[in-house]
Amino acid sequence: MRQPATKKSCQNNEGQQEEVEELNPSTAFLQCLELILPWLTPQELATVSLTSKSLNQISKSITHRRSSDASGSSENLPIPFHNTADDRLYAYFIYTPSQILPSFASQFRRQSWGSGGSSARPNSVSRLCVEPVSLVDELGEILSGCDCQRCEDDDRCPCIGLNGSDVASECGPSCGCGLECGKRLTQRGVSLRLKIVRDSRKGWGLFADQFIGKGQFVCEYAGELLTTKEATRRQQMYDERLSGAHFSSALLVLREHLPSGKACIRMNIDATRIGNVARFINHSCDGGNLSTKLVRSTGALLPRICFFSSRDIKENEELSFSYGETRLRSNGLQCFCGSSCCFGTLPSEHT
Repeated sequence: MRQPATKKSCQNNEGQQEEVEELNPSTAFLQCLELILPWLTPQELATVSLTSKSLNQISKSITHRRSSDASGSSENLPIPFHNTADDRLYAYFIYTPSQILPSFASQFRRQSWGSGGSSARPNSVSRLCVEPVSLVDELGEILSGCDCQRCEDDDRCPCIGLNGSDVASECGPSCGCGLECGKRLTQRGVSLRLKIVRDSRKGWGLFADQFIGKGQFVCEYAGELLTTKEATRRQQMYDERLSGAHFSSALLVLREHLPSGKACIRMNIDATRIGNVARFINHSCDGGNLSTKLVRSTGALLPRICFFSSRDIKENEELSFSYGETRLRSNGLQCFCGSSCCFGTLPSEHT
């Protein structure tokens, strides 16, 4: 048990006597540990929990808070883990709400997750120091965006751009409007109740924890933006580790073909170590209930990959999409999507 704090009398700046609370050494030490332990990995936390009863209690509290919210308060709503399949209480990774450049990713070897109090605020760029990569003109200045008061009420807003089944345009970093703007729908984070559920065959999967109507924004695919060379290196490394029973990768490769048809833009986003809830979305051979859309923000260099519901989704229904149709590997991983048109193996190609 913690020893109670003591009080002592001291003189304030005005010469008056007043009582102040003085923490005893053991209480101060435990408070320091409550700040340090959320930075530990599950293995490190388990080791520390064996050293004393107090540390065991703190470790259990951290584990409970981690399993209660995968985002660590980075999103608008908590995203809990649920597992009745085995003894894993949560999946450990570093959470980022949006794309992150390798130069930033190298700074985040660890992340505080499961502390009693969190200073993280939804929709804050400071959550992981993620800044959008912006387009600049010949003078090095960010290309100007709109200056609308209410973009959704102005048909002349230059940020409307192209909007279709596969692409969409939104206001960006150089626009005068804030996150409340109706043309920043995908920039406000997760606003639907979701949960991460463990399956004995699939592993973790993302589920709806409420009804989701057709066409609603669900989440973006966040993670490390990689060069093709680095993506190839990592995929080879992940393939070698796939033989292990407790590993799964989350490297997404997307190719956007330009209108000319002569070239395409390739995006490599790795959410294996650093990512968001989208890393838990499983494949379905029938296309699933989510559609992907490239969302471009005015002034931003790179688009973002966002998921929208392709039909009405019931509460407790698993969220899924198609990883692709190509299956080049003869020893591909077994697919457990359960759809009537299941091919038996997951899509695969040479990265």
